[in-house]
Amino acid sequence: MTHSIILSPSVRLWLLLPLLLLAPAAQATPYLPTSGDQVIEVLPGGGGARQLERLRTALRAQPQDLALATSLARRYIALARSDTDPRYLGYAQAALQPWWALAAPPLEVRMLRATLLQSTHHFDAALKDLDAIIAIAPQHAQAWLTRATVLTVRGEYAKASASCARLSSLASELISITCIANIGSLSGRAAHSEQLLEKTLQRSASVTTPELQVWVLTLLAEMATRRGAASVAEERFQAALALDPNDSYLLGAYADLLLDQERPLEVVKLVKEHARIDALLLRQALALQQIPGSGVTLAALTKELSDRFNAALQRGDTVHQREQARFELQLHNAPKAALALAQKNWAVQKEAADVRIYLEAALKAKGDAGPVLNWIKTSGLEDVAVNKLVQQLKAGA
Repeated sequence: MTHSIILSPSVRLWLLLPLLLLAPAAQATPYLPTSGDQVIEVLPGGGGARQLERLRTALRAQPQDLALATSLARRYIALARSDTDPRYLGYAQAALQPWWALAAPPLEVRMLRATLLQSTHHFDAALKDLDAIIAIAPQHAQAWLTRATVLTVRGEYAKASASCARLSSLASELISITCIANIGSLSGRAAHSEQLLEKTLQRSASVTTPELQVWVLTLLAEMATRRGAASVAEERFQAALALDPNDSYLLGAYADLLLDQERPLEVVKLVKEHARIDALLLRQALALQQIPGSGVTLAALTKELSDRFNAALQRGDTVHQREQARFELQLHNAPKAALALAQKNWAVQKEAADVRIYLEAALKAKGDAGPVLNWIKTSGLEDVAVNKLVQQLKAGA
Protein backbone atom coordinates (compact mmCIF):
# COMPACT_ATOMS: atom_id res chain seq x y z
CA MET A 1 0.00 0.00 0.00
CA THR A 2 1.26 3.50 -0.84
CA HIS A 3 0.92 6.04 1.95
CA SER A 4 1.01 9.80 1.83
CA ILE A 5 3.82 12.12 2.82
CA ILE A 6 3.82 15.37 4.74
CA LEU A 7 5.85 18.37 3.69
CA SER A 8 7.29 21.24 5.68
CA PRO A 9 6.49 24.82 4.63
CA SER A 10 9.88 25.22 2.98
CA VAL A 11 9.58 21.96 1.09
CA ARG A 12 5.89 22.50 0.30
CA LEU A 13 6.84 25.83 -1.20
CA TRP A 14 8.49 24.05 -4.09
CA LEU A 15 5.20 22.49 -5.05
CA LEU A 16 3.43 25.83 -4.62
CA LEU A 17 5.90 27.95 -6.57
CA PRO A 18 4.09 28.10 -9.91
CA LEU A 19 0.99 29.35 -8.08
CA LEU A 20 2.87 31.76 -5.85
CA LEU A 21 4.77 33.40 -8.63
CA LEU A 22 1.55 34.06 -10.48
CA ALA A 23 0.32 36.13 -7.52
CA PRO A 24 -0.36 39.78 -8.35
CA ALA A 25 2.85 41.77 -8.53
CA ALA A 26 3.89 44.91 -10.34
CA GLN A 27 6.91 43.17 -11.84
CA ALA A 28 5.35 39.75 -12.48
CA THR A 29 5.02 38.58 -16.07
CA PRO A 30 1.59 36.99 -16.63
CA TYR A 31 1.52 33.41 -17.86
CA LEU A 32 0.11 33.16 -21.39
CA PRO A 33 -0.85 29.79 -22.93
CA THR A 34 0.73 29.02 -26.28
CA SER A 35 -2.54 27.81 -27.79
CA GLY A 36 -6.24 27.69 -27.10
CA ASP A 37 -6.01 23.96 -26.45
CA GLN A 38 -3.46 24.28 -23.64
CA VAL A 39 -4.73 23.23 -20.21
CA ILE A 40 -4.21 25.95 -17.61
CA GLU A 41 -5.43 24.21 -14.46
CA VAL A 42 -6.65 20.76 -13.49
CA LEU A 43 -9.64 20.90 -11.20
CA PRO A 44 -10.32 18.07 -8.73
CA GLY A 45 -12.57 15.36 -10.06
CA GLY A 46 -15.08 15.76 -12.90
CA GLY A 47 -13.76 17.81 -15.78
CA GLY A 48 -10.33 18.06 -14.19
CA ALA A 49 -9.96 14.29 -14.19
CA ARG A 50 -11.05 14.15 -17.83
CA GLN A 51 -8.54 16.83 -18.76
CA LEU A 52 -5.80 14.92 -17.00
CA GLU A 53 -6.71 11.74 -18.86
CA ARG A 54 -6.67 13.62 -22.17
CA LEU A 55 -3.17 14.88 -21.39
CA ARG A 56 -2.01 11.37 -20.51
CA THR A 57 -3.49 9.95 -23.70
CA ALA A 58 -1.92 12.68 -25.82
CA LEU A 59 1.51 12.16 -24.22
CA ARG A 60 1.36 8.40 -24.76
CA ALA A 61 0.84 9.10 -28.46
CA GLN A 62 3.58 11.77 -28.53
CA PRO A 63 6.04 11.01 -25.68
CA GLN A 64 8.62 13.46 -27.08
CA ASP A 65 6.23 16.43 -27.03
CA LEU A 66 7.90 18.80 -24.57
CA ALA A 67 4.86 21.04 -24.02
CA LEU A 68 2.61 18.06 -23.28
CA ALA A 69 5.16 16.44 -20.98
CA THR A 70 5.85 19.52 -18.90
CA SER A 71 2.15 20.42 -18.69
CA LEU A 72 1.32 16.93 -17.42
CA ALA A 73 4.25 16.93 -14.98
CA ARG A 74 3.13 20.26 -13.50
CA ARG A 75 -0.35 18.91 -12.97
CA TYR A 76 0.96 15.81 -11.24
CA ILE A 77 3.08 17.99 -8.95
CA ALA A 78 0.00 20.07 -8.09
CA LEU A 79 -1.89 16.87 -7.28
CA ALA A 80 1.00 15.65 -5.12
CA ARG A 81 0.64 18.79 -3.05
CA SER A 82 -3.16 18.82 -2.81
CA ASP A 83 -3.46 15.07 -2.09
CA THR A 84 -0.09 14.64 -0.28
CA ASP A 85 0.36 11.51 -2.39
CA PRO A 86 3.95 10.73 -3.47
CA ARG A 87 2.79 8.57 -6.37
CA TYR A 88 2.00 11.72 -8.33
CA LEU A 89 5.64 12.79 -8.07
CA GLY A 90 6.62 9.49 -9.66
CA TYR A 91 4.09 10.06 -12.42
CA ALA A 92 5.56 13.52 -13.00
CA GLN A 93 9.05 12.05 -13.36
CA ALA A 94 7.74 9.44 -15.78
CA ALA A 95 6.21 12.17 -17.95
CA LEU A 96 9.67 13.77 -18.19
CA GLN A 97 11.49 10.50 -18.86
CA PRO A 98 12.81 11.34 -22.38
CA TRP A 99 14.79 14.26 -20.87
CA TRP A 100 15.28 13.11 -17.28
CA ALA A 101 18.85 11.81 -17.57
CA LEU A 102 20.16 14.54 -19.87
CA ALA A 103 23.02 16.62 -18.50
CA ALA A 104 21.39 19.78 -19.86
CA PRO A 105 17.67 19.24 -20.51
CA PRO A 106 15.40 22.07 -21.64
CA LEU A 107 15.06 24.75 -18.98
CA GLU A 108 11.43 23.96 -18.11
CA VAL A 109 12.31 20.29 -17.64
CA ARG A 110 15.30 21.22 -15.51
CA MET A 111 13.11 23.31 -13.21
CA LEU A 112 10.64 20.47 -12.80
CA ARG A 113 13.47 18.00 -12.26
CA ALA A 114 14.87 20.19 -9.49
CA THR A 115 11.45 20.24 -7.84
CA LEU A 116 11.17 16.46 -7.98
CA LEU A 117 14.74 15.88 -6.80
CA GLN A 118 14.06 18.09 -3.81
CA SER A 119 10.94 16.15 -2.94
CA THR A 120 13.11 13.07 -2.31
CA HIS A 121 15.77 15.11 -0.46
CA HIS A 122 18.33 14.96 -3.26
CA PHE A 123 19.29 18.52 -2.42
CA ASP A 124 22.74 18.57 -4.03
CA ALA A 125 21.37 17.45 -7.38
CA ALA A 126 18.49 19.90 -7.11
CA LEU A 127 20.86 22.80 -6.41
CA LYS A 128 23.03 21.81 -9.36
CA ASP A 129 20.01 22.12 -11.65
CA LEU A 130 18.94 25.41 -10.07
CA ASP A 131 22.39 26.94 -10.44
CA ALA A 132 22.42 25.90 -14.09
CA ILE A 133 19.02 27.53 -14.66
CA ILE A 134 20.13 30.77 -13.02
CA ALA A 135 23.30 30.85 -15.11
CA ILE A 136 21.18 30.70 -18.25
CA ALA A 137 18.24 32.78 -17.05
CA PRO A 138 19.30 35.08 -14.18
CA GLN A 139 15.81 36.62 -14.01
CA HIS A 140 14.17 33.25 -13.29
CA ALA A 141 12.25 34.07 -10.09
CA GLN A 142 11.09 30.52 -9.51
CA ALA A 143 14.66 29.22 -9.54
CA TRP A 144 15.87 31.89 -7.12
CA LEU A 145 13.03 31.27 -4.68
CA THR A 146 13.41 27.52 -4.89
CA ARG A 147 17.14 27.83 -4.32
CA ALA A 148 16.49 29.99 -1.26
CA THR A 149 14.06 27.51 0.24
CA VAL A 150 16.25 24.45 -0.20
CA LEU A 151 19.23 26.30 1.30
CA THR A 152 17.01 27.30 4.22
CA VAL A 153 16.07 23.67 4.80
CA ARG A 154 19.79 22.83 4.87
CA GLY A 155 20.47 25.62 7.35
CA GLU A 156 22.67 27.58 4.93
CA TYR A 157 21.13 30.91 5.81
CA ALA A 158 23.67 33.31 4.32
CA LYS A 159 23.39 31.67 0.89
CA ALA A 160 19.62 31.48 1.21
CA SER A 161 19.41 35.20 2.05
CA ALA A 162 21.47 36.05 -1.01
CA SER A 163 18.96 34.19 -3.18
CA CYS A 164 16.03 35.94 -1.49
CA ALA A 165 17.64 39.29 -2.23
CA ARG A 166 17.35 38.60 -5.96
CA LEU A 167 13.56 38.39 -5.70
CA SER A 168 12.80 42.04 -4.93
CA SER A 169 12.45 42.92 -8.61
CA LEU A 170 11.19 39.52 -9.77
CA ALA A 171 8.27 38.58 -7.50
CA SER A 172 5.56 40.18 -5.38
CA GLU A 173 6.47 42.06 -2.22
CA LEU A 174 4.83 39.38 -0.06
CA ILE A 175 6.84 36.56 -1.62
CA SER A 176 10.10 38.50 -1.33
CA ILE A 177 9.50 39.50 2.30
CA THR A 178 8.34 36.00 3.24
CA CYS A 179 11.55 34.56 1.83
CA ILE A 180 13.68 36.99 3.82
CA ALA A 181 11.60 36.90 7.03
CA ASN A 182 11.50 33.12 7.17
CA ILE A 183 15.29 32.99 7.21
CA GLY A 184 15.57 35.87 9.67
CA SER A 185 13.18 34.17 12.08
CA LEU A 186 15.53 31.19 12.25
CA SER A 187 18.82 33.03 12.43
CA GLY A 188 18.77 35.52 15.28
CA ARG A 189 16.24 38.09 14.02
CA ALA A 190 13.01 36.43 15.12
CA ALA A 191 11.07 39.39 16.55
CA HIS A 192 11.82 41.79 13.71
CA SER A 193 11.16 39.13 11.06
CA GLU A 194 7.79 38.19 12.52
CA GLN A 195 6.67 41.83 12.75
CA LEU A 196 7.82 42.56 9.20
CA LEU A 197 6.04 39.54 7.75
CA GLU A 198 2.81 40.19 9.66
CA LYS A 199 2.66 43.80 8.45
CA THR A 200 3.43 42.77 4.88
CA LEU A 201 0.67 40.15 4.92
CA GLN A 202 -1.83 42.69 6.26
CA ARG A 203 -0.84 45.09 3.51
CA SER A 204 -1.05 42.42 0.80
CA ALA A 205 -3.96 40.22 1.90
CA SER A 206 -6.50 41.71 -0.50
CA VAL A 207 -4.34 41.17 -3.58
CA THR A 208 -2.78 37.78 -2.98
CA THR A 209 -3.88 34.16 -3.40
CA PRO A 210 -5.31 31.86 -0.72
CA GLU A 211 -2.38 29.47 -1.27
CA LEU A 212 0.13 32.18 -0.49
CA GLN A 213 -1.85 33.37 2.52
CA VAL A 214 -1.87 29.83 3.96
CA TRP A 215 1.89 29.56 3.49
CA VAL A 216 2.54 32.89 5.20
CA LEU A 217 0.06 32.31 8.04
CA THR A 218 1.63 28.93 8.72
CA LEU A 219 5.09 30.46 8.95
CA LEU A 220 3.77 33.23 11.22
CA ALA A 221 2.09 30.66 13.46
CA GLU A 222 5.34 28.76 13.78
CA MET A 223 7.22 31.95 14.58
CA ALA A 224 4.76 32.63 17.41
CA THR A 225 5.09 29.03 18.59
CA ARG A 226 8.87 29.28 18.77
CA ARG A 227 8.64 32.39 20.99
CA GLY A 228 6.08 30.72 23.25
CA ALA A 229 3.05 32.79 22.20
CA ALA A 230 0.65 29.86 21.96
CA SER A 231 -2.56 31.90 21.73
CA VAL A 232 -1.20 33.99 18.85
CA ALA A 233 0.03 30.86 17.10
CA GLU A 234 -3.35 29.19 17.48
CA GLU A 235 -5.18 32.20 16.05
CA ARG A 236 -2.93 32.11 12.98
CA PHE A 237 -3.23 28.35 12.54
CA GLN A 238 -7.01 28.64 12.63
CA ALA A 239 -6.98 31.49 10.11
CA ALA A 240 -4.90 29.35 7.76
CA LEU A 241 -7.17 26.33 8.25
CA ALA A 242 -10.17 28.46 7.36
CA LEU A 243 -8.55 28.95 3.96
CA ASP A 244 -7.37 25.35 3.52
CA PRO A 245 -8.70 22.82 6.05
CA ASN A 246 -6.90 19.93 4.36
CA ASP A 247 -3.35 21.26 4.26
CA SER A 248 -1.38 18.34 5.72
CA TYR A 249 1.58 20.31 7.06
CA LEU A 250 -0.69 22.92 8.60
CA LEU A 251 -2.73 20.22 10.35
CA GLY A 252 0.41 18.60 11.70
CA ALA A 253 1.91 21.85 12.96
CA TYR A 254 -1.32 22.85 14.70
CA ALA A 255 -1.62 19.35 16.17
CA ASP A 256 1.89 19.70 17.60
CA LEU A 257 0.92 22.93 19.33
CA LEU A 258 -2.12 21.22 20.83
CA LEU A 259 -0.04 18.23 21.91
CA ASP A 260 2.41 20.52 23.69
CA GLN A 261 -0.57 22.06 25.50
CA GLU A 262 -1.91 18.59 26.39
CA ARG A 263 -5.15 19.02 24.45
CA PRO A 264 -5.33 15.50 22.93
CA LEU A 265 -9.07 15.34 22.25
CA GLU A 266 -8.75 18.36 19.96
CA VAL A 267 -5.83 16.70 18.15
CA VAL A 268 -7.86 13.54 17.49
CA LYS A 269 -10.74 15.60 16.13
CA LEU A 270 -8.35 17.63 13.96
CA VAL A 271 -6.55 14.73 12.27
CA LYS A 272 -8.88 11.72 12.44
CA GLU A 273 -10.07 12.12 8.84
CA HIS A 274 -6.47 12.15 7.56
CA ALA A 275 -5.18 8.78 8.76
CA ARG A 276 -3.75 7.93 5.33
CA ILE A 277 -1.07 10.57 5.95
CA ASP A 278 1.65 8.98 8.06
CA ALA A 279 2.61 12.10 9.99
CA LEU A 280 -1.00 12.86 10.91
CA LEU A 281 -1.60 9.28 11.99
CA LEU A 282 1.48 9.75 14.19
CA ARG A 283 -0.09 12.83 15.79
CA GLN A 284 -3.27 10.88 16.42
CA ALA A 285 -1.29 8.14 18.17
CA LEU A 286 0.59 10.71 20.26
CA ALA A 287 -2.72 12.25 21.27
CA LEU A 288 -4.07 8.86 22.33
CA GLN A 289 -1.05 8.49 24.59
CA GLN A 290 -2.44 11.44 26.57
CA ILE A 291 -5.98 10.00 26.78
CA PRO A 292 -6.61 7.42 29.52
CA GLY A 293 -8.19 4.15 28.36
CA SER A 294 -6.92 4.37 24.76
CA GLY A 295 -4.56 1.41 25.00
CA VAL A 296 -6.20 -0.89 22.45
CA THR A 297 -6.63 1.80 19.79
CA LEU A 298 -3.16 3.16 20.49
CA ALA A 299 -1.62 -0.29 20.06
CA ALA A 300 -3.36 -0.70 16.71
CA LEU A 301 -2.17 2.69 15.47
CA THR A 302 1.37 2.01 16.67
CA LYS A 303 1.39 -1.28 14.75
CA GLU A 304 0.07 0.49 11.63
CA LEU A 305 2.74 3.18 11.88
CA SER A 306 5.46 0.58 12.39
CA ASP A 307 4.34 -1.25 9.26
CA ARG A 308 4.33 1.96 7.24
CA PHE A 309 7.79 3.04 8.38
CA ASN A 310 9.19 -0.45 7.71
CA ALA A 311 7.70 -0.40 4.22
CA ALA A 312 9.31 3.00 3.58
CA LEU A 313 12.65 1.63 4.78
CA GLN A 314 12.40 -1.32 2.40
CA ARG A 315 11.73 1.09 -0.47
CA GLY A 316 14.83 3.06 0.46
CA ASP A 317 12.66 6.05 1.39
CA THR A 318 14.54 8.33 3.82
CA VAL A 319 12.19 11.32 3.60
CA HIS A 320 10.37 10.27 6.78
CA GLN A 321 13.38 10.04 9.13
CA ARG A 322 12.33 12.94 11.34
CA GLU A 323 8.85 11.50 11.84
CA GLN A 324 10.23 8.01 12.34
CA ALA A 325 12.65 9.29 14.98
CA ARG A 326 9.71 10.79 16.81
CA PHE A 327 7.83 7.50 16.51
CA GLU A 328 10.74 5.52 17.96
CA LEU A 329 11.24 7.99 20.79
CA GLN A 330 7.68 8.69 21.88
CA LEU A 331 5.74 5.55 20.93
CA HIS A 332 8.34 2.78 20.96
CA ASN A 333 10.34 4.28 23.83
CA ALA A 334 13.52 3.47 21.92
CA PRO A 335 15.71 6.57 22.42
CA LYS A 336 18.87 5.08 20.90
CA ALA A 337 17.06 4.13 17.71
CA ALA A 338 15.45 7.56 17.67
CA LEU A 339 18.81 9.28 18.06
CA ALA A 340 20.32 7.27 15.21
CA LEU A 341 17.46 8.34 12.93
CA ALA A 342 17.69 11.95 14.10
CA GLN A 343 21.41 11.97 13.32
CA LYS A 344 20.81 10.65 9.80
CA ASN A 345 18.08 13.23 9.30
CA TRP A 346 20.36 16.00 10.59
CA ALA A 347 22.90 15.22 7.89
CA VAL A 348 20.25 16.16 5.31
CA GLN A 349 18.13 18.96 6.78
CA LYS A 350 18.23 21.40 9.67
CA GLU A 351 14.80 22.86 10.30
CA ALA A 352 13.61 23.77 13.79
CA ALA A 353 11.70 20.48 14.12
CA ASP A 354 14.90 18.59 13.24
CA VAL A 355 16.71 20.41 16.05
CA ARG A 356 14.01 19.53 18.55
CA ILE A 357 13.78 15.80 17.83
CA TYR A 358 17.59 15.46 17.85
CA LEU A 359 17.85 17.11 21.28
CA GLU A 360 14.91 15.15 22.70
CA ALA A 361 16.42 11.87 21.54
CA ALA A 362 19.91 12.78 22.78
CA LEU A 363 18.50 13.74 26.19
CA LYS A 364 16.66 10.44 26.67
CA ALA A 365 19.42 8.30 25.13
CA LYS A 366 22.12 10.17 27.04
CA GLY A 367 23.81 10.62 23.68
CA ASP A 368 25.95 13.28 22.07
CA ALA A 369 24.10 16.42 21.06
CA GLY A 370 27.25 18.41 20.37
CA PRO A 371 26.74 18.99 16.62
CA VAL A 372 23.26 20.42 17.17
CA LEU A 373 24.22 22.48 20.21
CA ASN A 374 27.08 24.05 18.24
CA TRP A 375 24.75 24.72 15.31
CA ILE A 376 22.23 26.48 17.59
CA LYS A 377 25.00 28.83 18.78
CA THR A 378 26.15 29.71 15.28
CA SER A 379 22.71 29.93 13.67
CA GLY A 380 21.08 32.08 16.36
CA LEU A 381 17.93 29.93 16.48
CA GLU A 382 15.40 31.29 19.01
CA ASP A 383 12.95 28.64 20.22
CA VAL A 384 11.58 28.29 23.76
CA ALA A 385 11.16 24.51 23.47
CA VAL A 386 14.68 24.11 22.14
CA ASN A 387 16.07 26.39 24.85
CA LYS A 388 14.47 24.22 27.52
CA LEU A 389 16.05 21.10 26.04
CA VAL A 390 19.44 22.80 25.85
CA GLN A 391 19.24 23.66 29.53
CA GLN A 392 18.26 20.10 30.42
CA LEU A 393 21.17 18.71 28.44
CA LYS A 394 23.59 21.10 30.12
CA ALA A 395 22.23 20.19 33.55
CA GLY A 396 22.77 16.49 32.86
CA ALA A 397 26.26 16.92 31.44
